Amino acid sequence: MIVVSVGKYMAKSLYHYIGEMWLRMEEEAPKTLKERLIEWRDDPTVVRVDRPTRLNRARALGYKAKQGFIVVRVKVSKGGLNRPRPDSGRRPKRMGVYGYSPAKSAQLIAEERANDKYPNLEVLGSYYVGEDGNYKYYEVILVDPHHPAIKSDSNISWISEPQHRGRVYRGKTMAGRRMRGLLGNRGLRGTHNWKWKKKLKERKLKKRHEASRGARLIPK
Repeated sequence: MIVVSVGKYMAKSLYHYIGEMWLRMEEEAPKTLKERLIEWRDDPTVVRVDRPTRLNRARALGYKAKQGFIVVRVKVSKGGLNRPRPDSGRRPKRMGVYGYSPAKSAQLIAEERANDKYPNLEVLGSYYVGEDGNYKYYEVILVDPHHPAIKSDSNISWISEPQHRGRVYRGKTMAGRRMRGLLGNRGLRGTHNWKWKKKLKERKLKKRHEASRGARLIPK
């Protein structure tokens, strides 16, 4: 008896080939990519675009070509941050001016800048589209939670509920959850269930103080 795996011979979707083409773009069309980055560098920080550059990634995040969805491209400066030079005396080594990395990822910064530009919309997600020597570029998908086409769509109507207001500023997008350490785990102790069970146990034993931010554990 011969067993044949059906999945091996299934036809692949259009989005699969779009994703493969994107991975090979730097090798097969470097001139097109370079021209695109030169053009993007001169654009403002947040620019609305007509259609997604990476359709497969946009569709995976929930994008639809319908009213209520818009896509913007955001550029974020690369490298560490600088701080003001202190007034009082310091050794040059202790000036503390150069080399401070931001606490947020560049992708989350891009999402927040997009929401600052369009405060009446909500960020659904974002994806990487390129980088040069100065900037990283991301495309951010924004949704109008008050649009009738969004409210009537059962797949995206959840974003119209009040508890999702300002979700990008509360670390609820994919980039925010990654920054909070909720996407990856190091075995069982990194999972959501283990963390919540630990918190419930601490509350039951009255070892958890939640009056201050950070919910630090009260030492014995």
